[in-house]
Amino acid sequence: MVKLNKIYTRTGDKGETSLVNGHRVSKHSIRPTAFGTVDEVNSIIGICRLQTSALSDKTFDDMLSRIQNDLFDLGADLATPFGEERPEQALRVTPNQVQRLEAEIDLMNAKLEPLNSFVLPGGEAAAAYVHMARAMTRRAERDMTRLSTEEPVGDAAMQYINRLSDHLFVMARAINQLNSGDVLWKPAANA
Repeated sequence: MVKLNKIYTRTGDKGETSLVNGHRVSKHSIRPTAFGTVDEVNSIIGICRLQTSALSDKTFDDMLSRIQNDLFDLGADLATPFGEERPEQALRVTPNQVQRLEAEIDLMNAKLEPLNSFVLPGGEAAAAYVHMARAMTRRAERDMTRLSTEEPVGDAAMQYINRLSDHLFVMARAINQLNSGDVLWKPAANA
């Protein structure tokens, strides 16, 4: 369990941070960039929850609560290089977490009309914020794939971040279905 008695340590004052295994790396290197972007996703999901907690259907907020916890797991996974961790430090995203996202996607998507156009981010406030989280999740995925070209990244971690963007897309659609419906792209509408 994590115990934080003191928030500032002064150990990062020269632009380095510690990984779970104790190795120090530059804060701008690809590994901290990847887990930093995952932290940004977690933060925007916290903002999403300000909106979803006000919805009559608490299912969305419950899903986002689980996702926030999973994102801390993902951050710990990314902060622990493969092959260098001690067994007690090897917190990894699991296939079960990916499967839960897939099951939730299927559940939400089963209630939606098939799409005949691309969806524009917007509609209900909660959906707009969820779309923002989806776009940030795509950035986290790009950072993670960049990391994976240099160092191993777990399969479940890569699958999780990929499914999460799909999950958030479907969630935004499901939220919009509660009231306004999807905001659809109209190709060349303003040409």
